[in-house]
Amino acid sequence: MTARTALVTNALQFAGPPAVDALLGADFRVVAHDPAFADASRHAAYVLERPSVLALTEQAPAAIVEAAWSATGGLDVVVAHDAHPAIHGPIEDANVDDLRDTLERLVVFPFALARAYVPRLKTRPGARVVAITSNRTRLPLRGGAIPDAARAAANALVRSLSLELAPYRVPVNAIAPNYLYSETYFPRAVFVDDPKGRAFIEQVVPVGRLARPEEIGELVRYLATAAGTFMTGAIIDFSGGWPSAPPRPA
Repeated sequence: MTARTALVTNALQFAGPPAVDALLGADFRVVAHDPAFADASRHAAYVLERPSVLALTEQAPAAIVEAAWSATGGLDVVVAHDAHPAIHGPIEDANVDDLRDTLERLVVFPFALARAYVPRLKTRPGARVVAITSNRTRLPLRGGAIPDAARAAANALVRSLSLELAPYRVPVNAIAPNYLYSETYFPRAVFVDDPKGRAFIEQVVPVGRLARPEEIGELVRYLATAAGTFMTGAIIDFSGGWPSAPPRPA
């Protein structure tokens, strides 16, 4: 039986590593993209570390899809995973270039990637799209206009793509995480090793801890391998029950 093939974007960041691990564990052939692979030394190091993964040096969305498709003969799963540091502050102090950069990484890049893979997946029986976006828009924060706007657009894009691919039986779903351990958003030194950071997480997240990376990997694997196609356009909360109402005073 020919191995299924999955493309994971931004494979070195945030949920990228557990997504790669989960798909390898499900016997996928994994093709990985990351901006760091434009650096020859970073690319070589990744290839040595993960020889079973095809690491691409291409960076333009259309070139990524073309390279992945040509090298493997077709994609069965696209994990459109994007990460970018959240820039917070009063809107009157915001730099519009920060907004442009955030939209470029979190909206324009996945849009352009979809523009390249959608026509191809329409011809690929059993294909799946798994986006990894964010749950932060469930409870917008003061000063979060830039990341909130971008993440809302990313989730809207998932719903639109699901409509375009539904007639072709290609489900498009998103995992919307918050409070997932990563050095990008919730670094260990602050939220795990520091008692004050741990106390904050215990108070804010109903399950009382950060998500473990392998837990989001389990969900990526499920969406990539589920046989059914009826669930599409879903934005799946992955946030330990957050947001929740604050406890009532006794």
